[in-house]
Amino acid sequence: MRRALCLAAALVCLSGIGRAEPVRLVFAGDIMLDDGPGRTIAAGRDPLAAFAPLLAGADYTIGNLECPIATTGQAIENKIYTFRAHPRVLQILKGRFHALAVSNNHAGDYGKEAFVETLERLKRSGIPAFGGGRDLAAAHAPLWIEKGGLRIAVLGYDEYKPRSFEAGPDWPGVAWSEDSQVIADIRAARAAGADLVIPFMHWGWEKERQPDERQRQLARAMIDAGADLVVGGHPHVTQGAEYYRGRPIIYSLGNFVFDGFEDSDARLGWLLRVTLDRRGVVAWDTVAARMDGEGTPRPVPGALTPCGRAGDHTIHQCPTP
Repeated sequence: MRRALCLAAALVCLSGIGRAEPVRLVFAGDIMLDDGPGRTIAAGRDPLAAFAPLLAGADYTIGNLECPIATTGQAIENKIYTFRAHPRVLQILKGRFHALAVSNNHAGDYGKEAFVETLERLKRSGIPAFGGGRDLAAAHAPLWIEKGGLRIAVLGYDEYKPRSFEAGPDWPGVAWSEDSQVIADIRAARAAGADLVIPFMHWGWEKERQPDERQRQLARAMIDAGADLVVGGHPHVTQGAEYYRGRPIIYSLGNFVFDGFEDSDARLGWLLRVTLDRRGVVAWDTVAARMDGEGTPRPVPGALTPCGRAGDHTIHQCPTP
C-alpha cells in the first residue's frame, strides 16, 4: 500500500514537470521621445502616465524605440527627419518597458557613436535592447524572455531605409530584414531551446492602412519557419491583423508616443496584449491609444480593435477597456 502511495505521489510530481504558466506580454509601437514628447518630459510631465496601469499589468513589456537616446553624434545628412532624445527620458521608460527594439529607420539618425551610446544607456538602465548591437551577431541575437517556465525568443528587424544603419561583422547597427537571415535566426532560436519565437518587424509603407504583398509573404515565411506570432510597426498607422496556419499576424501597431502628425489615423495606435503558453498564443487583444498634439497617448474607452483567442481563427473586434 505504501509503495502504491509513493508511486502515485511520484507520478503527480512528474506530471507537473515541464508545465508552464501563462505569460502576458505587451507590445507597443513607435516610441519617439524627441520634439513634443521630449519637451513634455523636460517640463516634468509623464507621457506614459495614462498607460502606466496597463503596462504594469503585464509580465513583460516591449516597445520600439524610434530614436537614439544620446548626447553624442551629428545628425546624418540627406535625411528629412532625424531624432535624438535627451537621456532624461530614460526615467520615463524605466519600470515601464522591460526591453526595447532598436531595429528601425531612426536608430542611427545621429551616427554609430550615438547608436552605441544608446545601447549603453539602456543597458545601465536595466532595459535590454534587441534588433541591433555592436556587430552583426549581436544585432541578430534574440531577446530571451524566461517567465512561467517558458523560454520566449523575440527577434527584431528593420527593412525600411536607410540600409546604411545595418550592423556588419565588426561595426554597430541594426538587424536588417534579409529573408534568408530572418528564417535562419528563427530556426536557430528554436534549436537553442525557444518554446516560442516572435519576430518584431519594422516594415511596410508609411501611411498605408493595409499591409502590402511583401509584408504578407514574409509574415507567412516566418510562420512556416517556426514563428508563433508576428508583430509589426513603422507605417505610422495601424494595418489590421489576420491568421495564417492558426497563428496571428498583427501587421502594424502604429504610433504609441509620437508627435508631428496632422492625420487622425497617425494619431491612433494600438498596444498589443498577448497571453502565451507552451502551445502558443492563448488570447490576444489590441488597446486603442490616441495621441494628442504633443504626442502623448491616452486610452480610447470603447474603441473597437482586433482581438482573438486560441482555436478561433476569426479576427474579432473588442472594445478598449
